[in-house]
Amino acid sequence: MTTSAQPIQSTSDTILSRKPRSLWGDAWRRLISNRAAVGGMIIIVLLILVAIFAPVLTPHNPVVQESGNSLRQPFWVTDATASTAPLPEHPLGTDGLGRDQLSRLIYATRVSIIVGLIPTIIVICIGVPIGLIAGYAGGRVDNLLMRITDIVYAFPDLLFIISISVALRETWLGQTFNGLLLIFMALAIVGWTGLARLVRGQVLSLKEKEFIEAARALGIPTRQIILKHILPNTLAPIIVAVSFAIPGAILAEATLTFLGAGMRPSVDPSNPFPTSWGVMLQEGISRLSSGPWMLLFPASCIAIVMLAFTFIGDGLRDALDPRDQ
Repeated sequence: MTTSAQPIQSTSDTILSRKPRSLWGDAWRRLISNRAAVGGMIIIVLLILVAIFAPVLTPHNPVVQESGNSLRQPFWVTDATASTAPLPEHPLGTDGLGRDQLSRLIYATRVSIIVGLIPTIIVICIGVPIGLIAGYAGGRVDNLLMRITDIVYAFPDLLFIISISVALRETWLGQTFNGLLLIFMALAIVGWTGLARLVRGQVLSLKEKEFIEAARALGIPTRQIILKHILPNTLAPIIVAVSFAIPGAILAEATLTFLGAGMRPSVDPSNPFPTSWGVMLQEGISRLSSGPWMLLFPASCIAIVMLAFTFIGDGLRDALDPRDQ
């Protein structure tokens, strides 16, 4: 009897000695088991590396115009004329001014990554504090902050961004970084309302929980309760919302530039942001009959980025869903 009980006792000791897995660790394991999400993360990491090492990866300067090489066909075209036949040094062809399309696509990745990240960071810095304060304070503070949020939310996003971009386009603000600074501000001004509402809703449900009541009873300062107890428990929905907000900002920049109210293309060879996918879309639509590949490449890049972030967002939503914990 004693001999048979020994393995049971050792097994139970092993189980008790195991380090408990954290919720974030479980979420990470679920995320990396999602093949679509992993594929999206790989694509985004590759694009970030391409944006960082663009000067090394580009075969040509993206703003240099080569006379006699305009509208060169991509490498897969075999029935082109001598003047438009593919060239090995321009595998994706050239545009109407003889600029290498591959080099322009690589440098345009920089703009899309920056436009996706910087406005989203500004949105987080505005929306999260407003949501935390409104949800925890309640009363008049909550009512005031939410009415301000409603006023900003009432403006049509795209129309407001276009109005701001057109009104300030010729000012120093509209000319800084080829107009990117103005795009950052316009996207952030109207983009924080959804995140503020989301955080406020999470705080309203959390502040009545037992561990928050216990923290209040212990005399912990309000600021510490918000930062160390409430904010960490709202990170999961914030992360998911951010993963969907980044591709929205990239698409908004491409749309604005396509409409002529976004980034200004540069002809300075030393400019680190000479073009964007939106600029290339605008140029491609004007050459649709003679050079359809000029529209195909930037549209494909935008679609790939959108799909990658969508896969990541779906994976994060499934991994961080508390019902699956």
